[in-house]
Amino acid sequence: MAGKKTQAQLTPEEKLQQALVPEAEQPYKVPANWCWVKAGNFFNIFRGVSYKKHQIHTKKEINDCLIMRGGNVLEGGIDLESDNVYVDKSLVEDIQLLRKNDVVIVSSTGSTKIIGKAGIVDKDYFDVSFGAFLTLIRPIDDVNKTFVDFYFQSELYRERVRLLANGVNINNIRFEHIAGAGFPLPPLTEQQRIVERIESLFAKLDEAKENLQNVLYGFETRKAAILHKAFTGELTANWRKQHGVSMESWVITTLKDVCLKITDGTHNSPVNTPIGEYMYITAKNIKETGVDLSNITFVSKDVHNEIYSRCDVQYGDVLYIKDGATTGIATVNNIEIPFSLLSSVAVLRPNKKIILAKYMAYNLNSSEVKSMMINNMSGNAITRLTLTKIKAAIIKICSLEEQAEIVRIIDDLLAKELQAKELAENALAKIDLIKKSILARAFRGKLGTNNPADEPAVELLKRML
Repeated sequence: MAGKKTQAQLTPEEKLQQALVPEAEQPYKVPANWCWVKAGNFFNIFRGVSYKKHQIHTKKEINDCLIMRGGNVLEGGIDLESDNVYVDKSLVEDIQLLRKNDVVIVSSTGSTKIIGKAGIVDKDYFDVSFGAFLTLIRPIDDVNKTFVDFYFQSELYRERVRLLANGVNINNIRFEHIAGAGFPLPPLTEQQRIVERIESLFAKLDEAKENLQNVLYGFETRKAAILHKAFTGELTANWRKQHGVSMESWVITTLKDVCLKITDGTHNSPVNTPIGEYMYITAKNIKETGVDLSNITFVSKDVHNEIYSRCDVQYGDVLYIKDGATTGIATVNNIEIPFSLLSSVAVLRPNKKIILAKYMAYNLNSSEVKSMMINNMSGNAITRLTLTKIKAAIIKICSLEEQAEIVRIIDDLLAKELQAKELAENALAKIDLIKKSILARAFRGKLGTNNPADEPAVELLKRML
């Protein structure tokens, strides 16, 4: 019996049939002058190298080569600024050095979300290679390399990887997963037109993305400006004029003088469980917009009664983070049922005859007051504000009527800012979906660029073979 033919022994027609994807296996129809081919015809595949521990170091020396790992691969790009390891360049072959339009793929990982993540190399590198658990794809010269790069950013590629990559503890992409994947091949001139159309559309989307990110970046700045104007009297200048009130009605006092009670939660962290009788609130639950109950634990009735006997949080109290990285965040308690509190949060009970709870919370959240309070923190392992310092903290107040007007204006302005922020966040999420949609249409020949008069792609394939 004759053995299986080698690639060199195949006739041109046999090579062509071997390269084409059978019609029954084609995922969808493409234009008549396109053809479905096996992706491995358009690039070379290189697996990452495993280096011995004694060969790897984290500090770069003169003759070193950076070895990329999974953490260096971004969606569509690479990050060479962090998580770097190096080996002597003598251990790296020239063919392993990254070149422009190479695609680096995370080909082995325990995460199904990360498997197949593909980063595009934007220039030639003479001292960067790739290590184990990564695979390098290098497009050949006969196709538009950028067109091939876009393939590895498409859902067409990612869906196949997610479907085929498997392992007991680690997901793996094998050679045949990549080389055997169906690839919709357009004529060479159409590849260029598609690349130009994608790049044009992506450029517009990236510009929109930058503008939206500026909206998000500016949110905190605009909020800080609103609160600054509120507590310098600027927001209610017209109100005072209309009511015949001067800024001399504003007085400087301390939190102790405007509160009926200032205390904090338990200093002994109790046993807390996902299910229980009384909610257990800590600093992680305190947000400027209210108490966040999405990640809550519980304590028993006996534990709660002991904590509550000292720290009886009431509806309308101001909750204020006094320990750790998020110190300075204040909110008005919007929970009507009793709960237990940890000492990382202070309770400030406003004297309603002097100050409104929401006015106090907004004041504490203003940049000037927050900075002043953080500067008063002390401690070693964990920095914190003591109750003594909180009580002595200065606060500027005006009449209850003007406080109510200040709160009304802040509420209105911040509601508009939050709405704009939410719209920007939603639009940003849609941009990524739009890019995926553009790529999906591109690899279906539906970007409106295809010219039926172009030489059929199968002729390009024949020349390549």
